[in-house]
Amino acid sequence: MRYLFEDYAFDTDRRELHRGTDLISIAPQVFDLLEYLIRNREHVVGKDDLISAIWNGRVVSDAALTTRLNAARGAIGDSGEEQRLIRTMPRKGLRFVGIVQEAQRSQISPVESAAPHLLSAPHLSIVVLPFANIGDDPRQAHFVDGVTESLTTDLSRISGSFVIGRHTAFTYKGKAVDLRQIGRELNVRYILEGSVQRSADQLRVNVQLVDAETGNHLWAERFDKPVADLFDMQDEIVAWLANALDAELIAAEARRAEHSANPDAMDLYFQGKASYNMGTSLEYLKQARCYFERALALDPGCIEALIGTANVDVTIPAGFLTDEQGPWLAAAEATLSKALSLAPQHALAHLLYGIVHMQTNRAAQGIAEFERALALDRNLAHAHAWIGIAKTYIGRASETENHIREAFRLSPRDINSYRWLLMIGGSKLHLEEYREAAAWLRRSIEVNRNNPLAHLWLAVALSRLGALEEAKTAARAALALEPNFTIRRLRVNLPSDNPTFLAGRERMYEGLRLAGIPEG
Repeated sequence: MRYLFEDYAFDTDRRELHRGTDLISIAPQVFDLLEYLIRNREHVVGKDDLISAIWNGRVVSDAALTTRLNAARGAIGDSGEEQRLIRTMPRKGLRFVGIVQEAQRSQISPVESAAPHLLSAPHLSIVVLPFANIGDDPRQAHFVDGVTESLTTDLSRISGSFVIGRHTAFTYKGKAVDLRQIGRELNVRYILEGSVQRSADQLRVNVQLVDAETGNHLWAERFDKPVADLFDMQDEIVAWLANALDAELIAAEARRAEHSANPDAMDLYFQGKASYNMGTSLEYLKQARCYFERALALDPGCIEALIGTANVDVTIPAGFLTDEQGPWLAAAEATLSKALSLAPQHALAHLLYGIVHMQTNRAAQGIAEFERALALDRNLAHAHAWIGIAKTYIGRASETENHIREAFRLSPRDINSYRWLLMIGGSKLHLEEYREAAAWLRRSIEVNRNNPLAHLWLAVALSRLGALEEAKTAARAALALEPNFTIRRLRVNLPSDNPTFLAGRERMYEGLRLAGIPEG
């Protein structure tokens, strides 16, 4: 068996650890310790478990155990302070938390076994090549390298990603190397390359995502920004890129999976995620859930498929696509509890847990979970948006827009932008700012028409403005997407008992009634 993580290959048959093409020397007992942690990465491993497995139950001092653990961490470029791959869980034990891809040696040809880099590249595997400093401006050299390093770190937070470490990536700095050759050497599917150019007080960043197998460009983007504080600019540019690449890489992986004769759990997960990203309609959500269920049938411990299932189960009641929200939210909460027991630091799981709290009249707890998600992943722009809608639920709709603008600052072209525009539009309805609400909601529909709630809220805004014919047209568009929607569904599934929120809802019921939505 070969386990692939970051830019390491851990071969249990040959008892070898490689970093890129380099063989790393590792003591037999340290190898056994690392293997045990990787094999049991879905669980927290206690001291007694390690002693039983590695030392056959012999008495081992804490100092000896710590020495072996430090050696294991050192072999894979980790440390007790960073704990990027091996995490100490206080009073519980240890857990290997890196993203791991498995390759069965029985499936490897003799040629492949002689050349590790010829193995099939892992899912969503990518290397961020050092960005070029156009003009060799010394004022921005550290900034350029900082963008590369930060982006490498932040891309590793994408669900299911396998990102080559920055130390290996920087060995290509300044070299004219064929991108397909880099893909073969590092065994990755995607390469991100870019450049930074400064002209007077303007900074331009160009990026390209390349298919490492064919050399074809999959995506390109350009950012032009006035030069300000370079450190703040670095954070903002990295956030933009990481969020944009999340959706692009998932779409690319889904396209690959469509052509796979024998899709594995992660192939199915990426197809499910791509379906989820199509829009908030029952058709796409049920299609996504089917893919996640198939992934879990192949691998019941697939964290990403578990969280994908919970995401669907949260979205259906949050989008008022069901008359009975309780069972969906209860199922989501149970699934998220399981996922968080396996991956306690999973940012998206905490975000979804926050939505469950918020939809069950626990907005304060929901906001706390959104903030925890942001502490784990500073680029999780969607968490800012959900804090914004939570403010509407607790009667503070005037604060919603600022939170969602922060989400747009981090990710101006986000796949979720149509949801964020809807959230602002909904907050404007509660503030009785109907003209502004209509403008925001129309923008949401322009981005993605497959969201019945945007059409419904637009019907409210238009009816309150007296544009009844337009309101009825919006209502018909909503019912085309969700034929079973009624006003009663909103009444019986209230996410908040805040008096200000409830008063706003009453005005919305009246707007829907005027637009022709059935009472139910």
